[in-house]
Amino acid sequence: MGPERENLIEIDGSYGEGGGQILRTALALSAVFRRPLRVYRIRAGRKNPGLQPQHLMAVESLARITDARTEGVTIGSESITFIPEKIHSGEYRFDVGTAGSVILLLQALLPPLCLAQGRSQLTLVGGTHVAWSPAYHYLSEVLFPTLHLMGVSAKARIEKWGWYPRGGGVIRIEVTPSFELKAVSLPDRGPLKKIRGLSATSRLPRHVVERQRDYAVRRIEKELKLDAEITLLPDVPANGPGSFFFLVAQFEKVVAGFSSLGERGKPAEEVARESVDPLKSYLESKSCLDPHLADQVTLFMALAKGYSSFTTTRITEHLLTNLWAIGHFSDFEIFRTGEKGEEGKVEFFNE
Repeated sequence: MGPERENLIEIDGSYGEGGGQILRTALALSAVFRRPLRVYRIRAGRKNPGLQPQHLMAVESLARITDARTEGVTIGSESITFIPEKIHSGEYRFDVGTAGSVILLLQALLPPLCLAQGRSQLTLVGGTHVAWSPAYHYLSEVLFPTLHLMGVSAKARIEKWGWYPRGGGVIRIEVTPSFELKAVSLPDRGPLKKIRGLSATSRLPRHVVERQRDYAVRRIEKELKLDAEITLLPDVPANGPGSFFFLVAQFEKVVAGFSSLGERGKPAEEVARESVDPLKSYLESKSCLDPHLADQVTLFMALAKGYSSFTTTRITEHLLTNLWAIGHFSDFEIFRTGEKGEEGKVEFFNE
């Protein structure tokens, strides 16, 4: 592919947790900096290594947005080359074609579109509330408000929910360009303002949403001595049955979120417990960002000029892997205190 090879960034896709996050982060930064990229050993340690449909869609959709030339972009491929040209804002529709997460797809698309020359509108079709990925409501209620502090202007709405295995969910995202991201420091939360939440189902008896809510409210009142406002959505539009429970801790300076999903044979109380337990752990700690938010804001903080930082209640393998991938691009200085599984702090210097 010519002289671009001289600037080629090469990343081992099996590093750390070895999942699709390395690919998405590398693609997003390749697009932002217009640096040719090769990712090899993609998901090499996984049961089904290489590109799966949602990873393939991330490469193809970002290639469309950036006029990128590509190699190796097929299902099962463990090595791809991506050479972007220019970021094009506009209206786009991307369909994962399975219950693959549209939120994970957005992780690759959002950073370059935030820095494009014009407004963009995305329609994303696939899984909106599926395992091993952030739920749509985490995106809209936790991630977007946090990114807003950095100057990211993005709005989301959901038209149809997509559960595993049928998918078919539809979300719409509107992105107004930021041109330059703002540095921000998030060392502490400030006072707690409220605990709120959402209990939702599709094609299930009403008692499921009620039992999820009731279990959470009882435990939060008894163990945390707090009130919780839980909204019931007993029949959201979707292609099949599913259930979802979500808790938000809203502080003066930050928002934290904790979600869980139902599945066949799993009691409603167990679904709620999987959100209440991490909420309780978070409230018992002192750091600022919840573990999932920490790894999702790192790329944006690295792109912001100046000094940015955050503390987190737990350093995860996902966060460490993301920091490693980010370190391949530009002259970011990244400092971390704390080990995996512990509370910690991450600092970014970008001049």
